[in-house]
Amino acid sequence: MKILLPVDGTPTALEAVHHALHLVRAGLRADFVLANVQDTPTLYEIVTAHDPDVIEQVRHDAGADLLAGAARLLDAAGVPYVTEVATGDPANTLIEIVEKHGCDAVVIGAERHGGLRSVLIGSVSQSLLDDCPVPVTVVHRRDADEQEPVPGDGAEPTADGGGDGDGG
Repeated sequence: MKILLPVDGTPTALEAVHHALHLVRAGLRADFVLANVQDTPTLYEIVTAHDPDVIEQVRHDAGADLLAGAARLLDAAGVPYVTEVATGDPANTLIEIVEKHGCDAVVIGAERHGGLRSVLIGSVSQSLLDDCPVPVTVVHRRDADEQEPVPGDGAEPTADGGGDGDGG
């Protein structure tokens, strides 16, 4: 089984990676596609950079940096994976990555929101649930008192959450 793990560098995205590794420890035979989707370049970036290759390299390097924590977790677990950094609309690009790599499922992190926002799980997660051709599992970050440290993790979730926590 091949599983897409969208990673945006947030603790919530790493929680989804932990969940996927829990499935592997429970006996699921899987390999993974770690993916990060960068926004398309702004007009300002295009005008000031003058070189599309420079913009592409900066975006690729930023995406690779955001994937590093998840890659360390997968390396420590000894599970096979490939990485992909892409540019575009996150939800649509993730669906393209699912199709390109022949993924059988997606495991994505999404922040819990209180009150009225609790009905929303995140725009990227919701779009994947609505439009992805394969099953999507949405993993919420556990509260601090529920979290169990993982040996060799080095990237434990923090209380502030950072980012939009939408995995992509």
